[in-house]
Amino acid sequence: MRTTCFCVTSLLSLLMLVGCTTSGEETYIAVTIEPQRYFAEKIAGDRFRIHTVVPDGQSPETYDPTPQQMVALSKSYAYLRIGHLGFEQAWMQRIKDNNPRMQIFDLSEGFALITEEEEEEEEQEEQGLHHHHHHPGGVDPHIWSSVNGARTLAGNTLKALITLDKDNEDFYRRNYAGLMAEIDQTEAIIRRKLSALTSRTFIIYHPALTYFAREFELSQLCIERDGKEPSPAQLKELVDKAKAYRAEVVFVQQEFDVKNAERIAEETACRLVSVNLLNYYWSNELIEIAKALANES
Repeated sequence: MRTTCFCVTSLLSLLMLVGCTTSGEETYIAVTIEPQRYFAEKIAGDRFRIHTVVPDGQSPETYDPTPQQMVALSKSYAYLRIGHLGFEQAWMQRIKDNNPRMQIFDLSEGFALITEEEEEEEEQEEQGLHHHHHHPGGVDPHIWSSVNGARTLAGNTLKALITLDKDNEDFYRRNYAGLMAEIDQTEAIIRRKLSALTSRTFIIYHPALTYFAREFELSQLCIERDGKEPSPAQLKELVDKAKAYRAEVVFVQQEFDVKNAERIAEETACRLVSVNLLNYYWSNELIEIAKALANES
């Protein structure tokens, strides 16, 4: 876990000064990443204002909030967390301690999370096709990068909003039904685009599409090893596996260095495709990933 870049003592003192403010601020809900804001705004409509803590382009695994952001958090009536992101593991207790009136909801509740042990078993079963990688807390947190994960996030967001505002339950349920229809349509489009793939293996720097790969019967090769840059020997191993399994796409993410991804794409003749898995427009991003895998322009 990274050391924070500013004085924690000063930050906590600042939070204690502002954490008790309540007047006119109970319409704010905080979320960790932009895809959550998309789901929350779809369901909440104009009943709450949704604030994202980790800005687009920053990694939610290692992000350290600014003092100004933490002050803004003190205005939030509730926090909807993904569940196991590095940022949440590092900061949630401090946020809770300094905002005792804030209600916190875990949106991964009820979802079949993938653990490191399961990843190791899959790696053995598929003869090394999946690279092992570590996540904070031993759980893959990227549930929003999948259709079933989106359904869980939406369902838990609905429950949270009803808990916070029971009087508007019918309003939230109608909006939720519309969002679920959109998620169903997104899944149908993805399945149609992936139905005739010639290769079901892809490469990505950071292992953020594990759940997506599992639900659409794809195989994910990861450049990152145990949260670190790969060694030359590991890069060679990855290139050999990518060629053996006829991978055609290397996905790069804006919050990570693309140097090794570019090298692997060149050595394997794969297409280099930029993705933004923190995109607010969740459905558009997953459809674009499917299009890239299907080699659609």
